[in-house]
Amino acid sequence: MTTLTISQTHTPSPLGDVLLAATEQGLAGVWFVHGQAHMPDTSHWVTDNAHPLLQNAAQQLHDYFQGKRLLFELPLHTTGGTPFQRSVWQALQAIPYGKTQTYGDIARHMGNAQAVRAVGAAIGQNPHSIIVPCHRVVGANGSLTGFAGGLDRKQYLLTHEATCA
Repeated sequence: MTTLTISQTHTPSPLGDVLLAATEQGLAGVWFVHGQAHMPDTSHWVTDNAHPLLQNAAQQLHDYFQGKRLLFELPLHTTGGTPFQRSVWQALQAIPYGKTQTYGDIARHMGNAQAVRAVGAAIGQNPHSIIVPCHRVVGANGSLTGFAGGLDRKQYLLTHEATCA
């Protein structure tokens, strides 16, 4: 059995440092270093500040925060998650920049309007924060609910996108 090598680096953002991880197959994750729920165990990861994909991801995030990028163009590698979670994360990628959808919208899009809580739980486990735009999902009444990076960051991201769209 081969061991999956995961490379990591950190990059600054207006919301604090961001941890980026990659495998040979693609970007494995994006997490806020401080105040992030569901942080991975990085004890066996290799720090590689010169990793081409990690450098590209850092640049694309920088461009996003500068208002110069509306869409991320990075190969993603999801190293975990159930088939249902992966399908929810894929559905998130269809939410346009500067727009929001509700958890119910996502559940209906997936063909199961009753799966709102399961959709919310899957969104909470999204390993590609910002890149896979879980921050664009709001409560049924438009309220800010649930974001593993914190609601203050979610509000910042939504406001940023609304002003740059």
